[in-house]
Amino acid sequence: MKKIVIKKIEHRSIVWFKNSNSYLIFESLIAEILSKIDAKISLTKIEDWCFKKLEAPKEIITELITNTFIVYKENNRLTPKKQTTVDKFITPTLFFSEKHYSIHNYIFKIQYQNEYHASKIHPTFAHLEINESSSYNFMYTLFDNNQSLVFLKDTTFIGQWNKSDSHVFEGKLSMQILIDIYKKPETDWMGIFHASAISNGKESMLFLGDSGNGKSTSLALLSANGFDCIADDFVPIDVKKNVHTYPAAISIKKKSISTLLPYYPELKNSAEYHFKKLQKTVRFLPPKTIDYRKRLKCKALVFIKYNPDIEINTHLISQIDAFQQLVPDSWISPLEKNATLFLDWFLDLPCYQLTYSNNEKMIDTVSKIFNNEL
Repeated sequence: MKKIVIKKIEHRSIVWFKNSNSYLIFESLIAEILSKIDAKISLTKIEDWCFKKLEAPKEIITELITNTFIVYKENNRLTPKKQTTVDKFITPTLFFSEKHYSIHNYIFKIQYQNEYHASKIHPTFAHLEINESSSYNFMYTLFDNNQSLVFLKDTTFIGQWNKSDSHVFEGKLSMQILIDIYKKPETDWMGIFHASAISNGKESMLFLGDSGNGKSTSLALLSANGFDCIADDFVPIDVKKNVHTYPAAISIKKKSISTLLPYYPELKNSAEYHFKKLQKTVRFLPPKTIDYRKRLKCKALVFIKYNPDIEINTHLISQIDAFQQLVPDSWISPLEKNATLFLDWFLDLPCYQLTYSNNEKMIDTVSKIFNNEL
């Protein structure tokens, strides 16, 4: 059984390791050696093959193969599943708040045991809140148990996390919402990307970059100028390579408020939220339109960055550089068929670096990418 998948990327190769669900980029020769190791070809035969490919002393070739075999073993070592001890718990009967949300024709009831739980989730979905309903499709319950946070869907236990792992819980809750609103199990999702996504009505485009580079601000500007917001910070793509809408609000940092006020005057009086761990203060901007019917192919990956010293600069970048930026912040399905789909999807996309300070020229450039005019 194969334990790796190899795909060519420019002059090198991407290797996906099944047991660790990890991606590494190697010189093509190393990738070929890894392929032969995976095919269980003897090290003696691999040495003979290398002698024909390389003009190098035997000891160097032997060392090369030995080190490559170590890489193969280390990245395909089965990591024992972490044994999570689920403490006995009693579901609370009293809650700090109970909110109802309408998402994709479904009603979600979320029970928050305390203000901390509500502060982690409610602000991004406040625009979807409805009046209390006697009937609902799904109920999520969040409460503390000893030093852990417990998440139930209806009465089913979903998971338990230490507060230090609250980001893992938030990702799990977002995934559960995604599963429930689209009726697609986790195995039907190719990946979730830490990006912003827009649409011109026919195709989508992903904006990527480090926090503070301007992904969300660019998304809000484009949404005010004829494009549709698909998702902010959490972009889901299914195994048919379609980008789906995710309805969380757009996170707007304090420094971007003045830029966006002419387009969104409601930001002036919207609530501010302070996230100490992330060292940021944000306001949340509801997407102007949320169309859950859209299933959009991705046109391009754009690594965006606001730079006050550069009016506009756009160019294609190396796929190797783009891949190395994309993968660390992404959740990629651990299934072999989905990992292969992901690699095929990525390798078929153009990757751009877009650096700007002129908003109008940024918007015009995005239009040109959509229209194949760049």
